Amino acid sequence: MKNTFVIGLMSGTSLDGVDLVYAEFKEVNNFTILKAQTIPYPQDWFLKLKNIADYPKGAKELEVLDVELGKYYGELLLTFIQQHNIKQIDLIASHGHTVHHQPELGYTLQIGSGEEIFKKTKIKTVHDFREQDVLLGGQGAPLVPIGDQLLFSEYDYCLNLGGFSNVSYQEDGQRKAFDICPVNTVLNFYANQLGFDYDQNGELSKKGILNKELLVELNQLTFYLSTAPKSLGVEFLKQEVYPLLNKYSIPQIDIMRTFVEHIAYQLTVKLAKGTVLVTGGGAYHAFLIRRMKELNPNLTLIIPSKEIVDYKEALVFGLLGLLKLKGQVNCLSSVTGASKDHASGTVVF
Repeated sequence: MKNTFVIGLMSGTSLDGVDLVYAEFKEVNNFTILKAQTIPYPQDWFLKLKNIADYPKGAKELEVLDVELGKYYGELLLTFIQQHNIKQIDLIASHGHTVHHQPELGYTLQIGSGEEIFKKTKIKTVHDFREQDVLLGGQGAPLVPIGDQLLFSEYDYCLNLGGFSNVSYQEDGQRKAFDICPVNTVLNFYANQLGFDYDQNGELSKKGILNKELLVELNQLTFYLSTAPKSLGVEFLKQEVYPLLNKYSIPQIDIMRTFVEHIAYQLTVKLAKGTVLVTGGGAYHAFLIRRMKELNPNLTLIIPSKEIVDYKEALVFGLLGLLKLKGQVNCLSSVTGASKDHASGTVVF
């Protein structure tokens, strides 16, 4: 296989920004990150995306935003390519930005039109990675585990702490994975109310007082009692998490302290023992990491280089695009519950 040069693009539910990774793949399990950058959303795009899930399925506004965001991503990519003097690119792989995720209704939607990205960049683009899996009866998520299996197989668990947390691991010769609980979506929401972009190192939440009654109610939410395959979207927050949190007239930092305990509990009861690769923005939440270690000393938490912590998901979507072009499986039925393994995504060229 000749070396393939890929740009992966990821926009997470926590709205931290757009992650761009330029990587070289020598084989599908051998990579080098050459350039990586997170570009924060400007205020106008942040506000457009913040409450985007309020639009109903099929809303005309979503069609317009899909095109507009695709054009914006295309412009970001051109700037990234120019700034880093990138000469060779074989493909762009874009996750886009999730609006709705309701696999139980056979529906998932990510916007940021791949067609518009291609029009702007003139580079072959792979996008829309989740829809096909949902049509095959799967959850459409998580999709990163094939990357965990190919790129990070030396760890017992690969744990991502982004807007939501998810884990993947090998069991009985198969890759297993599922979403665990919300993380940065909720913590950022309350940090914003206190005038901060996020809970840096957990400095806010560790000052709060744990509310044991709220903690018990959080841990009893029905999602946590269900079995994998399972995945989370903003609908879970709006329908179950925020209404529960709003029942309690307590300071924001007490909600944050209690929610960190909830996250730490859910993560550590789902993982037994072994080495855990921890990535995503939550890897920097020192208080959460400390509580995880205290709750389950049988876990060895490994926080890798900043490059991998911040850009693993964008890197893996680059890999998913490469696998799609090669006609190889990039979506595992053992993870999503789909009727078969398959090569997911739409190619525009």
